[in-house]
This record gives sequence, C-alpha cells and structure tokens, in this order.
Amino acid sequence: MIDIWFLTAFILLLWMILSIIRAVAGPTAPDRVVALDTINTLVVAIMIILSVAYSQIIFVDVAIVYALLSFVATLYIAKYLEGGI
Repeated sequence: MIDIWFLTAFILLLWMILSIIRAVAGPTAPDRVVALDTINTLVVAIMIILSVAYSQIIFVDVAIVYALLSFVATLYIAKYLEGGI
C-alpha cells in the first residue's frame, strides 16, 4: 500500500521537473511566476503525500506553513510585476 504513495510522489516530481523547465525557458516574467507557483504547489502536495506514506503528521504542519509563505511570496512578486512596489 505504501508503494502507491511513493509512485504518486514520483509522478508529482516529474511534473515538478517539467515546471522547472518552464520556469527556466519561460519567455516572460509572468510565465516564470506561474511556473514557480506551480512548483510550490507541487512541493506542498508531495509533503502531504509523504506525510501519509510515513505516517508523520509534522509534514502536514510544515506543508501548511510552506503554502502560506509561498502564497505571500507570490503576492509580492505579482505586485512587483505590476509596478506597485
């Protein structure tokens, strides 16, 4: 049963690699920001999946804090790109 969780985490890791390629090759800054936000979302999802696989609730707490910080960082980057800072 644990193997399905690691397989799911591996698939999300592959999607993360594709997002990293998009972040590097993105022609505009908003493309890179969206790719970075996608990477952060996938990191949160992988942390939650690994918390289920390892039966460690602390990963969920770390994922929640990481998601909050990622959201705030995305807001600041979007405001910077709009010229608000």
